[in-house]
Amino acid sequence: MDSPAAARRPSRRSGSAPTISDVARAAGVSPMTVSRVINGETNVRPATRAAVNAAISALHYAPNPAARSLAGAGPARIGLLYSNPSAGYLSEFLVGSLDQASRSDVQIVVEKCELGEHEVEVARHLIDGGIDGIILPPPLCEAPAVLALLADAGIPTVSVATSLPREGMLAIRIDDAQAATTMTRHIMDLGHRRIGFITGNPNLSASGQRLEGYRDALTSAGIEPDPALIAEGLFTYRSGLDAAEQLLDLPIPPTAIFASNDDMAAAAVAVAHRRGLDVPGDLTVCGFDDTTLSTAIWPELTTIHQPIADMARAAVELLVGTIRRHKGGEGIEPQPVLDFTLIRRQSDAAPRHRPRGT
Repeated sequence: MDSPAAARRPSRRSGSAPTISDVARAAGVSPMTVSRVINGETNVRPATRAAVNAAISALHYAPNPAARSLAGAGPARIGLLYSNPSAGYLSEFLVGSLDQASRSDVQIVVEKCELGEHEVEVARHLIDGGIDGIILPPPLCEAPAVLALLADAGIPTVSVATSLPREGMLAIRIDDAQAATTMTRHIMDLGHRRIGFITGNPNLSASGQRLEGYRDALTSAGIEPDPALIAEGLFTYRSGLDAAEQLLDLPIPPTAIFASNDDMAAAAVAVAHRRGLDVPGDLTVCGFDDTTLSTAIWPELTTIHQPIADMARAAVELLVGTIRRHKGGEGIEPQPVLDFTLIRRQSDAAPRHRPRGT
């Protein structure tokens, strides 16, 4: 029989080193809170700090450079520069990044910036601080000024969720076009023929690829894409509200709306409810990403699961491997493409009335 102490010990995989997620579970807090405690930030309540420190002690979690040196791994510092309007996307990305950084025995420095000139200033600050490599989630994954600065400085960089990475660029991605084609075909299989589409930020290649996938699916089914059914969005909830209003104000509105991310899909659901429309009885709404928002609204969203946390983990792993190979004079790995999954929930159904023209 296990001792009382063993019964209280937080569970984790046998033989594996404790991770920041293990500490978070043991302390009953989020991984971000653990990170704040480790980095000595002051915006943590004393009781919470004590709980985190107790969990770190109980698990023998060692995030400091001295422990890395004792383990025989050379110290490495990687930066994560972010500026993403979707809180759900960002949360999953940070959890995956922090978890893999712990597993890889590296220190991760998280910096927020605003698009414009500020991102260059923050990136330069990281470079001046002796950073070994940088991860860029969207939209910074394709920010020309940042990429140019990092390339000139010779800093290994991984761009995450860029659909069309340049030759020689380290990148983690899914096949956005095929994912959008898969979702559009699913909506057509339900019987919909008049399908609205809300685009993402026009400055990101993933937006164009998702639009291309939507159009390809329609064309393959013998349906001519209607420009009136394509509304511009920016991956923000607010832009989704405006785009959904535009689509539902059409003389013949769509029977389904496919939005390029969950934030905009949630906005489309809100607009439908405000107009007295039943989702999915009167209007099917589907999203993209499968962030926490997709199951936080009613009805829960049918969406494309983009493995955001796994992409973040893969980015850290690729970057750390590249840094260590670079120090040994070796080349870089190819760009990994991760799998996506269509997740069906309660926001889609067959059209209540057969669309005109069918």
